[in-house]
Amino acid sequence: LVIRTGSASIEVDSLEPAIAAARIAAGRVGGWVANASIQGGRDQVRSATLELKVPAARFDALTSAIGTLGALERLDVSAEDVTEEYVDVAARVTNARRLEARLVELLARSTGRLADVLAVERELARVREEIERWEGRLRFLRTRAATSTLALTLHEPAPILAGAPGEHPIARAFRDAWRNFVGLVAWLIASLGVLVPLGAIAYVAYR
Repeated sequence: LVIRTGSASIEVDSLEPAIAAARIAAGRVGGWVANASIQGGRDQVRSATLELKVPAARFDALTSAIGTLGALERLDVSAEDVTEEYVDVAARVTNARRLEARLVELLARSTGRLADVLAVERELARVREEIERWEGRLRFLRTRAATSTLALTLHEPAPILAGAPGEHPIARAFRDAWRNFVGLVAWLIASLGVLVPLGAIAYVAYR
């Protein structure tokens, strides 16, 4: 058994049509959107995160289909082989079933003291609890191996001129230009304290 998972990031022109297209792409390969969230706000790049579930045999088809949603920035795929764990847990279940059958038979034929009967019943309850836990693990591994998961992030393009939240880039440019002009004038005024004496000395020397 192999559990395949992946994550991808795609830049799209518009978020809502891309989300709809991702749902359609997942549906075409027999998958569905398990979870979805959208992030956005004032002066924030809008993005969405989708958790796509798809039959394991169609996982490659899904990763190929999402490439048509926009500009694919990143695609990571991982595979975890859980065959050894599955076989080990299945063997534990088989052995526990055998022990359960022996305990049931022993309990049915028991004619001893009440304390002995209660001890057998406690052991039988413990064995059955272990069987339920291990069988739950087997179901979990089978489900995870049968269905692959892709975490898909969609985001709109970032603005060309980006600044602090709530700040207009053109206004900031004018403000920076004015600040630079004032700084230049201040520097010229401050330099007069050096240029005027030097000019006087040069004039006297020339005369």
